[in-house]
Amino acid sequence: MLFSSIVSVSPDALSGFVIGYLLGSIPFGLLFAYAFGEGDVRKIGSGSIGATNVLRTGSYTAAALTLLFDALKGAAAVAFTRQFLGPDAALFAGLAAFLGHLYPVWLKFKGGKGVAVSLGILSSLYWPVALLALATWGAVVAYFRISSLSALVAAVLTPLYFLAFGKSHEAFLAVILALLVFFAHRQNIRRLLRGEEPRIGAKSTPA
Repeated sequence: MLFSSIVSVSPDALSGFVIGYLLGSIPFGLLFAYAFGEGDVRKIGSGSIGATNVLRTGSYTAAALTLLFDALKGAAAVAFTRQFLGPDAALFAGLAAFLGHLYPVWLKFKGGKGVAVSLGILSSLYWPVALLALATWGAVVAYFRISSLSALVAAVLTPLYFLAFGKSHEAFLAVILALLVFFAHRQNIRRLLRGEEPRIGAKSTPA
């Protein structure tokens, strides 16, 4: 399935990739921050356009909408592509939506870190795994109050959740997403190791 598509790169898989990237690259965090009068979210905190950094503006509404719409664009990329192009293309669309969020062409390839969009992707691929990943994220963030640590733990466990349900192709995609999550959070990992990673609710600072 996924492996054969990677080798052949079918037209449907390529189309799914393009659709996924275009949807994933919509910078909702930047748009909502501007809409609520918070300015350019890339100039505060981590410089990310994700919901966690939008929250640092102090606008809970903008952050909540960013979280919702980032998740929706990941879910829509997979669901739409699966409906019209098939399951193989949907996997490519999921990967591309994640890449589009991390590296949007409209923002010189500087986007978010993929936590919300990955949840949306998972929800369309197989909702029980999405719930497990969300529960993992929630448990870690409730205890440590560190968003990046929660994302890293959830990313590591998600492929195992897929395997537990016998979803090997989805697990393979989840491994790729986990590697991308770790790469996107490389600065956070350095701060975690130094004990300097800010906790959720901390005051924003210039990026």
